[in-house]
Amino acid sequence: MNSESLQNFIIFVGSFAFFATLTFCICVKLIVRSRRKDARKDTNVSLHVGFFHPYCNAGGGGERVLWCAIRSILKRYNKVKVVVYTGDVDAPPAKILARAKNSFNIVLDAKRIEFVYLNYRKWVEAEKYPYFTLLGQSIGSMMMGLEALIKYPPDIFFDTMGYAFVYPIFKYFGKCPIASYTHYPTISTEMLKRVQNRVVAHNNSNYVATNPFLTWIKLVYYRIFARLYSFVGRKANAIMVNSSWTENHILNLWNVPYKTHRLYPPCEVTHLKNLQPAHLDDQIVILTVGQFRPEKDHPLMLQSMYELRTLLNHNEALWSRVKLLIVGSCRNEADEERVKNMKDLTRHLSLENNVEFKVNVSYSELIQCYQSATIGIHTMWNEHFGISVVECMAAGLIMVANRSGGPLLDIIETSEGSRTGYLAVDAMDYAHCLAAILYNSKEDNDAIRKRARASVDRFSEREFENQFLRIVSPLFE
Repeated sequence: MNSESLQNFIIFVGSFAFFATLTFCICVKLIVRSRRKDARKDTNVSLHVGFFHPYCNAGGGGERVLWCAIRSILKRYNKVKVVVYTGDVDAPPAKILARAKNSFNIVLDAKRIEFVYLNYRKWVEAEKYPYFTLLGQSIGSMMMGLEALIKYPPDIFFDTMGYAFVYPIFKYFGKCPIASYTHYPTISTEMLKRVQNRVVAHNNSNYVATNPFLTWIKLVYYRIFARLYSFVGRKANAIMVNSSWTENHILNLWNVPYKTHRLYPPCEVTHLKNLQPAHLDDQIVILTVGQFRPEKDHPLMLQSMYELRTLLNHNEALWSRVKLLIVGSCRNEADEERVKNMKDLTRHLSLENNVEFKVNVSYSELIQCYQSATIGIHTMWNEHFGISVVECMAAGLIMVANRSGGPLLDIIETSEGSRTGYLAVDAMDYAHCLAAILYNSKEDNDAIRKRARASVDRFSEREFENQFLRIVSPLFE
């Protein structure tokens, strides 16, 4: 093929790609316009508000944000219909709303909520992409977002899971204002530093960390991805972040401070503050509450218990009274496999007599767990906020959390005289904190509990709803 033929071929391919893209965009706009017209036939509804939350039935802290946000909108606006875009295709609406009630004690008007089921959620699962996971998941989210828009175009769009790559789709094709609530940035400067420093982590495998060339490739990929993430994130009209840590990263990446608001997630503190302890005299329960995800670092809890046993080796009677109660929800088979692996690790460390697992408990069972426990533990590094940390403190537990992220910047005070909990880094550090609580006087521990309970009102559901409505009300105007 000579140069002129090659040039003509390139022009032909470019022209074809341009017209194919143009045709696709026109078709999507026509379909959206038609679907929007069909959806607006109900004269009793003035606005259709869409919430993009593909894992709405997961039962974690992000889902509490979703249901509290929906409840606040339904309370404020009478002629609004809420549409929830979910990938939980095997869960009927009644089951999803029942779980919201059982897990969070949140009751919603089912008549004003419609669920739109998405079949492309599988394309945002991490296991689909052994390489370039972030990019693969982001492209998958765009497919899912396009499916959501075509099935039910909203008047106002809320993303409550952090899928920023769907914003341009709803902005340009859906022509609707966008509000986002970011729990954890898809990429952060912390991730870039870890790769640059060749630190092995769950998102930076050993064979990449030990290879200089692969590390360089991954750094370039991360930097390009960060630019794309910044571009799509700025399309949101109102940006809400859940903590100081997340706010710092979003401001650094998206750089739109005038649209960015720190809004702490809603925590059930009023009811928990009124709980009366139901401790067993023969047991000291250390409680952890959270989804069984790898970043929660449950193995670190088990290692901390192993180190605590070493610290208490001269006091076998005290050790025999200590029990770690691990409470959490499983989203899928991968989470269930993690639970099985942790049970195996428990036996390997000879902790089976001091550790108990409770999976997918109801809200009433969770309350009983709070009442039976005296200490809380949370081991996630750079936890974006830490709803379970706040709720444990509200329930009267003395909290030991990771010295990073939300617990460090927003929740726990460690200064003597105003201490509301403890912060730790590694297993031995956690063990020392736990031992300190066990050996503290009753008066010292009661003072910590009292201060902790007094500090959590700023994270209440009422405070969240008031601030949330203040931030998003311009979108409804």
